[in-house]
Amino acid sequence: MSTPRFDAIVIGSGPSGSFAVKELTAQGLSVLLVEAGPEIFPKDFDPASKPKKPWPINIHERAWATLTGQAIQSRAAFFKGFMRKFYVNDREHPYTTPKDAPFIWIRGRQSGGRAHMYGRVLLRWTDTDFKAKSTTGQGVDWPISYADIAPFYDEVETYLGLYGNNDGLASLPDGKYVGSAKLSPSEKTLKAAVEQRWPERHVVAFRSVAPDPKRMMRPLREAIASGKLSVRYNTIARQILTDGGKATGVELVDRNTGAVSTAEAGHIVVCASPIESVRLLLNSKSADHPNGLGNSSGNLGRYFMDQLPVLAMGRFPQPKEAWTGDDSQPADPFYGSGGGIFIPRFDNAGTPASPGHFGFQGVFGRGTAAPGEHLDLMAMGFGQMQPHEDNRITLDKSKKDRWGIPAPLIRCKINPEDEKTLANEEQSFIDMVTEGGGQVEFMGSPRGMREWGRGAYPKADPVSRFFFRLFFKRVMVMGAAIHESGGARMGHNPKDSVLNQYGQCWDAPNVYVTDASAFAGAGVSGTTLTIMALTVRACRHLAGSLKR
Repeated sequence: MSTPRFDAIVIGSGPSGSFAVKELTAQGLSVLLVEAGPEIFPKDFDPASKPKKPWPINIHERAWATLTGQAIQSRAAFFKGFMRKFYVNDREHPYTTPKDAPFIWIRGRQSGGRAHMYGRVLLRWTDTDFKAKSTTGQGVDWPISYADIAPFYDEVETYLGLYGNNDGLASLPDGKYVGSAKLSPSEKTLKAAVEQRWPERHVVAFRSVAPDPKRMMRPLREAIASGKLSVRYNTIARQILTDGGKATGVELVDRNTGAVSTAEAGHIVVCASPIESVRLLLNSKSADHPNGLGNSSGNLGRYFMDQLPVLAMGRFPQPKEAWTGDDSQPADPFYGSGGGIFIPRFDNAGTPASPGHFGFQGVFGRGTAAPGEHLDLMAMGFGQMQPHEDNRITLDKSKKDRWGIPAPLIRCKINPEDEKTLANEEQSFIDMVTEGGGQVEFMGSPRGMREWGRGAYPKADPVSRFFFRLFFKRVMVMGAAIHESGGARMGHNPKDSVLNQYGQCWDAPNVYVTDASAFAGAGVSGTTLTIMALTVRACRHLAGSLKR
């Protein structure tokens, strides 16, 4: 059974897919959106589903999720039981890893993808991020610069309504804001201490968007309202079909019935998230593309990365100024309050005396305590992983998912230069907290875990703390940052890359890939804003080529 021919098919409805359908329909194209999971409604965000008194360590929720099919998903650092419906069932979606390179793949299959689970922090990248050449000599610089993407950053931020402050930092360019963002009194104390001691380091407030009360990303809503978009939920893209080297459509599998169909289109835009997108391209073999679509150079799947994760907890002295809460964004009954700090890549990053290819995101003193008591701090560090050809995604011929599609084999192993970055990342955070008068009491990364003072989660019961320590080494491995990228990197020529500067496949120019699989480097800030901006840029190029 075939569906009508469309101008374009977009695969995936997350941040990249939502902006893709919005841009293409706005340009007058007829578009089919293929989403592997179900449609999500406001009723799926019932505040009553939240526990009245959350556990400091939700071991019980994680154990129940493990028993019912989410053994991997429940290892997400900030997994919450009331949001488990937004994570996949691992039994239906298997994958494999080498024994010496564990990787946790956190993912969601529903309208909006992982947009329902991320922190909504949107940060710009700089020209430093767009330089991916590493000490291994295996990286390539992006074929774009900050100047190429800056107008699209402006557009996306203005469209979504970003809250933030003009900080004037070279390492974190300012954006377009609808309102300011607040620091807690503790965060102000940390900022003053760090910036006085290390002028090249900066502590800034989150730059984030408020949760959408309609629970569907605005660009997807507008694309549907255009009348130019058809949506097929619960529909899995199994293979991109080609003829004479160019794509002609997509082979689809019904998630519930297993029925197979095809949809035809003049262009395909792949937005399924890095591992899924690479998996789809590898599975799209044909006489014209015997090793997978876009793999004539042998680079498809290679140079896969995630950011190097560090989790830290501790306590911070309570300032004289009382914390009255963060009212900089509209309150949300389901997600609760947001806000926090980001410490971007240091201004002197990469110099021998002070390497700083990492950043930190966290919250300091955003709670209450009795007079004289310390306040809690929690932070996540994100280090820049170096691209390496042996870190790659391939297909595991011995394992298939519920729908008979080969499962991905994921290798994302830390190399010696990454070990050095992690060590510097950990020590730098300890130094900054100590300078501000606080104490790091727990720190964990793929290098292991350490505790001082009260240790991790001091307010939790002993049993929960025991299991936290027991299983932590299975949680803080690669993949924990949930900022995976690469595998179909863009570049200057088809010999060492899969895509050109617009995310256009060298081997099949009517196929675009606009999620983070197109990234040539890992960066240290979140990937979502850059994904959105690259998608708008790519889809405008696609529409322009049709008009030309």
